Amino acid sequence: MTQTKNEHREKMVRYLEKIRYIKSDPVKNAFLNVDRSKFVPNHSKEDAYRDTPLQIGFGQTISAPSMIALMLEVSQLRYGLKTLEIGAGSGYNAALLAQICGEENVVTIERVPEVYNFCIENLKNAGYNIKVILGDGTKGHEEDAPYDRIISTAAAPHVPQSWKDQLKEGGLIIAPVGKKRYYQELLVSKKMPDGTFSTSFYGGCVFVPLVGEEGWKE
Repeated sequence: MTQTKNEHREKMVRYLEKIRYIKSDPVKNAFLNVDRSKFVPNHSKEDAYRDTPLQIGFGQTISAPSMIALMLEVSQLRYGLKTLEIGAGSGYNAALLAQICGEENVVTIERVPEVYNFCIENLKNAGYNIKVILGDGTKGHEEDAPYDRIISTAAAPHVPQSWKDQLKEGGLIIAPVGKKRYYQELLVSKKMPDGTFSTSFYGGCVFVPLVGEEGWKE
């Protein structure tokens, strides 16, 4: 008998729990409540619940569920935290963030107009009302600052100063950072009371480059 989307989703979540990428109930429930197939192109819908990145066009991808789960877990998210996502992509990660933090507390920014439109369409069709900004994510988004969390789904050569400035004391920046376009380390930087940052690392990864004024050049 053919499995339904919900069964594929539940199977994926069980797998991510088994390999210890999903560790908390908020992250588990977010994955169970967001239909990934609504955030991928039509030709990729059959692969929506495989643990692999998928192309969404214009040189952009939707990350593998395991990497998304890891980033959500290290972000220490909870309801009410104001969160800025850098790199909206298809909108899937923003929907997961909305499930945990509340959609009114999530802002996501995308630089590629076609991907921005794809994101808005996907979020609307999935029933989310999340603020999506078209712009240079390396500059953050001053209008809604300060943030409790800034989460980048694109690889930065360094952490932009604007992100540091727009983060609350005690807030976290979660981002893949590295001097090479095709290898980074996932870092979590906490803003201390004196304005300095305490940084932890969570292993190697590969993300699409963060392009912009304070990122990579096209």
